[in-house]
Amino acid sequence: MSFASFITSIPVLGPAAVKIKKAIFGQKKFPGSAEYWEQRYATGGNSGAGSYANLAEHKAEVINAFVAENNIQTVIEFGCGDGNQLLLGKYPHYIGMDVSPTIIRKCMAMFEADQTKSFFVYDSRAFRDRQKVFQVELSMSLDVLYHLIEDEVFEKYMHHLFDSGSRYVLIYSSNFQRAQQHHEIDRVFTDWIAKNRPDWEFWKKIDNKYQVDPSDPIHSSKADFYFFRPKQ
Repeated sequence: MSFASFITSIPVLGPAAVKIKKAIFGQKKFPGSAEYWEQRYATGGNSGAGSYANLAEHKAEVINAFVAENNIQTVIEFGCGDGNQLLLGKYPHYIGMDVSPTIIRKCMAMFEADQTKSFFVYDSRAFRDRQKVFQVELSMSLDVLYHLIEDEVFEKYMHHLFDSGSRYVLIYSSNFQRAQQHHEIDRVFTDWIAKNRPDWEFWKKIDNKYQVDPSDPIHSSKADFYFFRPKQ
């Protein structure tokens, strides 16, 4: 048995053992946003609490109503995840993009019989759509922005997100500044849009009705709905 295993196996130490192990051997290095999600999905993980239970139902309620009210026929989602949120979506035609090949294969299998849905692996470093192959009426990002740790990845993702929307862009995310905490980092993304995408304007915000509650992180969220449209 290694010394690290020995330390953490002593019952009486409890949480102190974890601190000792971290002090001696250090924290595991964060592999990168894309690598993190591929590893997570490849080892059986899911998209997280935001794609399940009341949070998923609330997102579907807001987005489905928006799609119906605005007669939207085509939707793209940058960061479709494990498909559980998509099960609740009512989109006439849908394109799902994700950095994880593992989860794209899972979504392809899950929606194999659905001819209205297409799925593609997304790599911000290898994505250029000058022919507007992926341009649709509504481009969406749901619970993704605060998972984009690297500034370069965030920048490219945002441009691709807005380049793909012809009528609307919907972002469901936090919108405040906070330093990285493992696989999450919070940014004031509306400031980035105002500076870098002046061709788009903020249209409206819908508050998430399950506001963040530290005592119940599974059923609450720091994200709200932000809608944008092209400037006239």
